[in-house]
Amino acid sequence: MTDQARIRNFSIIAHIDHGKSTLADRLLELTGAVTQREMRSQLLDSMDIERERGITIKAQAVRLMHEHKGVVHALNLIDTPGHVDFSYEVSRSLASCEGAVLLVDASQGIEAQTLANAYLAVENGLEIIPVINKIDLPAADPDKVAQEITGILGGSVDEVIRVSAKTGEGIDLLLDAIVERLPAPEGLEHGPLRALVFDSYYDTYRGVVSYLRVIDGHLDKGDQVHFMATKLDEGADEVGYLTPAVEPVPRLSTGEVGYLITGVKDIDLIRVGDTVTSSADGAVDALPGYQEPKPMVYSGLFPTDGDDFERLRDALDKLRLNDASLVFQPESSRALGFGFRCGFLGLLHMEIVRERLEREYDLDLVATAPSVEYRAIVQGGEEVTVRSPQDLPDPGQTVRIEEPYVKVMIITPSEYVGTVMELVQSKRGEMGEMTYLTPERVELHYRLPLSEIVFDFFDQLKSRTKGYASMDYEPDNYRASNLVKVDILLNGLSVDAFSSIVHRDRSYGYGKAMVSRLRELIPRQLFDVPIQAAVGGRIISRETVKAKRKDVIAKCYGGDISRKRKLLEKQKAGKRRMKMVGQVEVPQEAFVAALRIDE
Repeated sequence: MTDQARIRNFSIIAHIDHGKSTLADRLLELTGAVTQREMRSQLLDSMDIERERGITIKAQAVRLMHEHKGVVHALNLIDTPGHVDFSYEVSRSLASCEGAVLLVDASQGIEAQTLANAYLAVENGLEIIPVINKIDLPAADPDKVAQEITGILGGSVDEVIRVSAKTGEGIDLLLDAIVERLPAPEGLEHGPLRALVFDSYYDTYRGVVSYLRVIDGHLDKGDQVHFMATKLDEGADEVGYLTPAVEPVPRLSTGEVGYLITGVKDIDLIRVGDTVTSSADGAVDALPGYQEPKPMVYSGLFPTDGDDFERLRDALDKLRLNDASLVFQPESSRALGFGFRCGFLGLLHMEIVRERLEREYDLDLVATAPSVEYRAIVQGGEEVTVRSPQDLPDPGQTVRIEEPYVKVMIITPSEYVGTVMELVQSKRGEMGEMTYLTPERVELHYRLPLSEIVFDFFDQLKSRTKGYASMDYEPDNYRASNLVKVDILLNGLSVDAFSSIVHRDRSYGYGKAMVSRLRELIPRQLFDVPIQAAVGGRIISRETVKAKRKDVIAKCYGGDISRKRKLLEKQKAGKRRMKMVGQVEVPQEAFVAALRIDE
């Protein structure tokens, strides 16, 4: 139990690759939270995927002890992700802090995600400590970056702390600044218990483990607690700190961050963002929590072996506990069998979820091409939500189709402004304002359809600007668009897994590309297989997989031509009959290859 005045709760926010995890490593090392023997790089990134990709996906909490002017302070660090897809994790972490360390790379300067996270912190009323990292790099220009930061956040250049998370230079100054500049928590020590659940995970032996921040009152081991959102009453079997190992304690007091184990095994009963209070004389008002994350991208996940459907359901349930932004519902497909339609925050999120399901739960999955959530207004004014091409109402009944738009902020060196504008306009973008942050760096604002940026927009932006541009986006209402559904027909039958909703101007290009690719992937049958792309009832592109052919006239030599013709006519009639009753066999590999996003 720690006195409130000696607690500081803070998170580290930054653009991806600006050194958050390395800085967290140095803080753990310098405060003695881990010994030299236990130390390894990216210590708080516990998942294999995080370590391999060098990114943070899940927010992690850790308690550090730091002595300042003879007084020991408890610093609760909540490490956050930097990628735009995981900004939801950042907003959850900020809700449990009083301050934030804003980390900026000394060689790259302020990037789009840095700005987005800084604005998020300011909206939450957090005190911000600007820090410039990587000052040991040859290309570092800390003075220029300090001017950029103060130009946006205000304050003086002297307040910007300069560190090298790699070498440890300046970390002592940062620890002192956290104690001096960040406010202590201001909870009601003697009020009823109110604690905010900001994360949770599933432990096979102990059930659901919740990470929480005590806002008011205190939480003792053995207390009966009440979860306000799900109306659940349970006993607190264990409470404690994360140091980063679990350290059970008898009490979590006001302002502290720790974990709670109640022995609950049903993962739906404890939600991230819920308020925990006492069962007897508890608080009446719940804490504000945070906005529910809205999925931006939808994709179908199907097990390659149909018998794995139940295992996939269990795996998704367990994963959702650790990742509250994942949504899913059962879906069936003629081609792929039973699976789930899943909603993700973006393409990286989708990739990570799929990889975690395959690794942690040993599943083999097929993912369909990603799509966004459209709205169709049908006659009579009713609104239909369209999450996959199969949900699209009949064109004769549809008055209009609306698609989601996003506001995009791009920060780029000024010499690439032309190429960036060209790229955005090719994706149906509408230009907003353009601001010069410095003579060399420009901030561009656009409105774009979300469907245009979910595929390869980010990759193209990086390749056209040699990796220097960065982007951030946020949702911005729906607008009517000229959208059509492109169906792919094999031997006259529509294959739902290959259908897609695209803008009418792009429909021919999509249809032609898809039928060309399928022609290479579908093996030859005993009859000709026409592969067609259709919009409504109109065929816009066609390819044919030619039939395997047995040489029926090989045994004929010389003689009358009518005998050969008779044999050929007989073969043709057989093929025609086979075509009427034969099913086109599409191997699983062809589905996987045809639906590959990167193609």
